Amino acid sequence: MSKESAKEPTIVVEHRDELVYLLTEAAEIEHGLMCCYLYAAYSLRRDDDGLRDVEKQAIARWRRAILDVARDEMVHLALVSNILSAIGSAPHFARPNFPVAPGYHPAGVVVSLAPFDAATLDHFIYLERPEGVELHDGEGFKPASYQRNAKLGRLVPTAQDYATVGHLYRGIRAGLVSLAGRLGEAALFAADPGRQVGPDILPMQGLSKVRSLEEAERAIDTIVRQGEGATNHDGERSHYAAFLEVKREYVELLRENPSFSPARCAARNPVMRRPPEPAGKLWVSAEPAATLLDLANADYALMLRALVALFSPVGVPEDARAALVELLTLSMRLLSPLAEWLTTLPASDEAPGVSAGMTFTMSRSLHGPPDARALSTLAESARAVAAGIAASGTDDQNLVRGAASLSALAISLDALSTRAPTVVAGSATAPRAAAPVAVAPVSAAPVAAAPAVEVARGKALTVLFEAKRCIHSRHCVLDAPKVFLANTPGEWIFPDAASVETLVGVAHACPSGAIRYERHDGGSEETAPPVNVARVRENGPLAINAAIEVQGHGSMHRATFCRCGASKNKPFCDGSHVGIGFAASGEPATGETNPLSTRDGALIVTPRKNGPLGVRGNLEICAGTGRVVGRVTQAVFCRCGGSKNKPYCDGTHAKNGFEADGS
Repeated sequence: MSKESAKEPTIVVEHRDELVYLLTEAAEIEHGLMCCYLYAAYSLRRDDDGLRDVEKQAIARWRRAILDVARDEMVHLALVSNILSAIGSAPHFARPNFPVAPGYHPAGVVVSLAPFDAATLDHFIYLERPEGVELHDGEGFKPASYQRNAKLGRLVPTAQDYATVGHLYRGIRAGLVSLAGRLGEAALFAADPGRQVGPDILPMQGLSKVRSLEEAERAIDTIVRQGEGATNHDGERSHYAAFLEVKREYVELLRENPSFSPARCAARNPVMRRPPEPAGKLWVSAEPAATLLDLANADYALMLRALVALFSPVGVPEDARAALVELLTLSMRLLSPLAEWLTTLPASDEAPGVSAGMTFTMSRSLHGPPDARALSTLAESARAVAAGIAASGTDDQNLVRGAASLSALAISLDALSTRAPTVVAGSATAPRAAAPVAVAPVSAAPVAAAPAVEVARGKALTVLFEAKRCIHSRHCVLDAPKVFLANTPGEWIFPDAASVETLVGVAHACPSGAIRYERHDGGSEETAPPVNVARVRENGPLAINAAIEVQGHGSMHRATFCRCGASKNKPFCDGSHVGIGFAASGEPATGETNPLSTRDGALIVTPRKNGPLGVRGNLEICAGTGRVVGRVTQAVFCRCGGSKNKPYCDGTHAKNGFEADGS
């Protein structure tokens, strides 16, 4: 044990309330640090004037590194929320506004907003330092001097001291072990496990459900390992190491060019309203920055409300969770261009040369909908943010498309709200089981023009073949070899060479939907299956058979979706997985398999820009052998090829540079 560790006070956890208190403070620190890191990343320059190529490349690397750390803090916040839920409390997403007043956290934990520079990097390194490492905080972040000592035997929990964030989590971990031993593990983790939010709902790398002491300890180990990097785990670089590397590169570039300025002169601790105590703060009062700041904070509040609803202890219906994930993802994606735009605008006439910045202002009314019918309130907020973006006059296409997507998602939320049970005199009257409503796709992009389709007309049936969708499963050339004459120049499909029943069977066996048909004999056209099924193909795509509505591509009954990341016909598979040697099991582990009340109905498939494949609707997920591995009403599937939780997304796309449009 180091000298510093030996001096550290012991964190007291005598009862559940004390543990909840400590976890709540941990949630606030994770949330606060996430915002601090985002603020620094948003301040980095994107203009090229006066920058050497090596400096431009370094700034891009630093932005990615800091944003990666901020994403991890979001995962840590979610993990802490899962632990809080597991021990009978509620997730906590509120926090104090910036700058956090002395006394709210220990003296050594200063949480305030500052643009990227050497002192800010020193501050980040200091905050993420491992236990026992003695460092000085960054210049300008000197804390006040005070102590927060807890006394044994108190019923009401009080603030306690800890030297590092790792020290806090070490105390929380010890408290979990102690209380599990004293109360019994079942008594400590007595809450409904259905309240847990895992990667099957929110695709974030490192997120896990907490239903036992072992899972709680594992979650805390993940937080500490990613932060201070106590151990080397699977090549993962800790936040501490990441910031040290950024600082090393920055110092080296400054040595080569002392005038190198990687960041805009964004305000330190900007605030949205005139502060009663202005010292150390800057009121963003100049226009258009003040109006844009209001819009950015409204989007941030929308993001938090979606997060609160997703973790809601009242239980959000499963078919609404996917819409909430879409809302959370979309509002997060809008925050970056809004916040970066702010750093290009003057903040105040009283501070010449200083630009504005995102304040991450907290609302007193940060509450989720009290029941599913109130999802319409989120729809109202989504429409308000969309209208604000439209009124801003921006020509940033990311913002323009995002506003259109918010408007469309609001329609979906309203539809989900009207389908929710009505509560009367303490009892819920649920509507009869029904297929999911066909919600509006979350994009205003026009439906893409259909690719070339070959048409072979026969006497009783016309075969339609869409080459770009074909994955060469060979049902056609093997089951109807006289109809489909592969590798034949010119005409190669002869519908009259087999019976209608044979051709219908061949089409239905084509997993990609490349082969379709139109009947002229009065027989039935293809209909949706009685059970919506997704089949995970070994080292290949995800094959879905259902009444599918694919954003930007219309309706279909069969489709194979790329999950290797290499297809040139995204979101559909084009066989590229073979050429790149993609390896992914067709036998994933079994997850939730509770029976669905309805097994068919519309299946809404949304390819997210530079991200996963979102699916809403009733769906049974099967391994290649036919084994059921999941029954869900929403899922998020990997399509970058990098997830460690295949076929589901784990957030790796955000780190491996995956690019794909939203259609």
